[in-house]
Amino acid sequence: MNDRSDAMPVPVLRNLRAVVFDTDGVITDSARVHAAAWKTAFDSYLAEHPPPAPEQRRPFDVRDDYLRHVDGRSRLDGAAAFLASRGLHPPPETVRAVAEAKEELFSARLREQGMDAYPGTVRLVHALRRAGIRCAAASASRHARELLDRAAVLGLFDVLVDGVEAARLGLPGKPRPDLFLDAARRLGVPAGRAAVVEDAVAGVEAGRNGGFALVVGVAREPGPEAGQRLLRHGADIVVRDLAELLA
Repeated sequence: MNDRSDAMPVPVLRNLRAVVFDTDGVITDSARVHAAAWKTAFDSYLAEHPPPAPEQRRPFDVRDDYLRHVDGRSRLDGAAAFLASRGLHPPPETVRAVAEAKEELFSARLREQGMDAYPGTVRLVHALRRAGIRCAAASASRHARELLDRAAVLGLFDVLVDGVEAARLGLPGKPRPDLFLDAARRLGVPAGRAAVVEDAVAGVEAGRNGGFALVVGVAREPGPEAGQRLLRHGADIVVRDLAELLA
């Protein structure tokens, strides 16, 4: 890992004009807090409403279920997707109640634990800015601004498009590319001259669907499976830490 303050982005990034970063799991170490809050909310619901098939009654898995069904999606879309994977199709008001329970749990844990940014991501953003490449943060989460502010990195990004703004504009969630395209538009850069950095399957698909020049997958979990899954769904390259993209 290169710790030089004058490190530059690797050549594949230098011809770009902008990079759009997902927030949870890419910029901040918040995915684990989201996953823990979802587990509490989902496991409580599953205990009260057991799925029809025995094999569907296992608890929410903070790694596999989170990445497959929840990560990168809006709260309502993620809640509905996970419950459907267990054979459950409750009415919209019930899905909303589960999502709101998760939101309360996440907010409480955020207040208690705070949040950190990944050092490798911070170093890459500094390098991109030195190279004249503009940077945006994008997230379906309504907490994105608070997360970046608590991690003391909000000022590193020229643009932030968060869940509050996405709701105001009526932007559909990932794997639709609208969130990333809006971030690129605000930077004044076409998707064909920009990159997307994502750790979720839905986010990687959104980057590919949006016609971005480069889609970078971030697979922080041990083992090859997560990285291979991101490549199958449209990532051009996969790294474990964004410091790997420093020359």
